[in-house]
Amino acid sequence: MLKPQNMQVLQNQKIAQDTFELKLTGPQVQDMTEPGQFLHVMIGEGWEHVLRRPLSITDVEHHVVTVIYKIVGKGTRALTEKKQGDSIDVLGPRGNGFPYQTNEDQHILLVGGGVGVPPLFYLAKKLVAQGNKVTTVLGFQTSSAVFYEKEFQGLGDLFITTDDGSYGHKGLVTDVFERIEKPVDLYYTCGPKPMIKAVTNHLTIPGFMSLEERMGCGIGACFACVCEAADTKDEKGYRKVCQDGPVFPVEEVML
Repeated sequence: MLKPQNMQVLQNQKIAQDTFELKLTGPQVQDMTEPGQFLHVMIGEGWEHVLRRPLSITDVEHHVVTVIYKIVGKGTRALTEKKQGDSIDVLGPRGNGFPYQTNEDQHILLVGGGVGVPPLFYLAKKLVAQGNKVTTVLGFQTSSAVFYEKEFQGLGDLFITTDDGSYGHKGLVTDVFERIEKPVDLYYTCGPKPMIKAVTNHLTIPGFMSLEERMGCGIGACFACVCEAADTKDEKGYRKVCQDGPVFPVEEVML
């Protein structure tokens, strides 16, 4: 079992509305080779922030891991106060990531929404390096929430949607599917469950989804992040997002 280790903060900066990019370094970066995994981060000491926060790995390069997080409560707000040179207690990498070893020269669709966008960037880099064509669709609430536009543009075709129409296409990520060059061989999606459900309902090709769930222990012991298996005859009947996921074939779990 992986043990918690301290990682050093290299950078912690705001990149969009309530959204921060955190860069860390440490010996465990060498193990972060699978896109879709997460780091379980200790925010502080004492009872106020006793539970770790799961943060998706956004990128790994030159012994540096990047994570992007959004302020959603006291814990993540406290994380914004970490400065260059500070140490953070990190457990990871955790979970099962995206199976990305595909046949080269495939057309692969990535669909992300909000804080579901970050893990898709590391995945996109891996897929492009294998010789695949990648098209990405990203959904945000408003223009001030958009991030990593240039980064994804450097890897292939990109479509952006916003709920209020202040940037890109106004509406849902599925609204732009008809504009995507066909055929598409495979897709990966990560974001809010309603978005993932809409994506899986629209697409009939093979796909994988990464689920966002609140986690307690992050190691499969507390059952805080359980979701229902789609197969009613499944012997176990459930999946633990932190241990069995967070990535699943789209047909494996109920949304």
